[in-house]
Amino acid sequence: MYRLIPFLVFLGACARQPEAPAAAPAQPVTAAPAAPVATPADSRPVIVAFGDSLSAGYGVDAGLSYPDFLQKEIDAAGFSYRVVNQGISGDTTTGGAGRTASAIELKPEIVILELGGNDGLRGVPLAATRANMESMTRTFLDAGARVVIAGMTLPPNYGPDYVREFESIFRDIATSHKLPRIPFLLEPVALNPTLMQRDGIHPTAEGNRRVASHVMKTLRPLLRKGR
Repeated sequence: MYRLIPFLVFLGACARQPEAPAAAPAQPVTAAPAAPVATPADSRPVIVAFGDSLSAGYGVDAGLSYPDFLQKEIDAAGFSYRVVNQGISGDTTTGGAGRTASAIELKPEIVILELGGNDGLRGVPLAATRANMESMTRTFLDAGARVVIAGMTLPPNYGPDYVREFESIFRDIATSHKLPRIPFLLEPVALNPTLMQRDGIHPTAEGNRRVASHVMKTLRPLLRKGR
């Protein structure tokens, strides 16, 4: 609100002289806007959890996926890494092979490659799954990332031969590239109904916590203190 300064009308000897102009109203004094505080960039090396609904945290509240719990495990162990969740529910190896660029843009130091389960459940030809897994693995390795293969299996009703060949995809790729492998991502929870959701496919929040601990056993030797 402007403060008006009253002007004086001079009388007497000044009566015949022209009236003096009014003083300009004082301008309000405003504080200079505060300079924005820059948020420091997160310079921690990146670990990408690249997968499907098992990585995305399907069916649990935000912050309760296995990559979320993995971040807590890493922090508690004194390592300085940032876990980025790139899980997409329903994704297949074909979808994953088409979006590797988004992960590479993050310049990950480590990629946990968890895909293939939906291929098996949908009956995707095993040769296609194998080719896609090989393509993604090579792409991440060529980008300078270390790759951890998260193995999967299928329900026994798919037949022993099919299940055996499906499981061999993950083992063979890990062996040929000399990569660390988690034989079965859901090993600590798959047969425990209290740790699985009603669909029998996705872990509960507590199940995801245990999966993260399971992943950490394979991941820990790849991590470096002071990073």
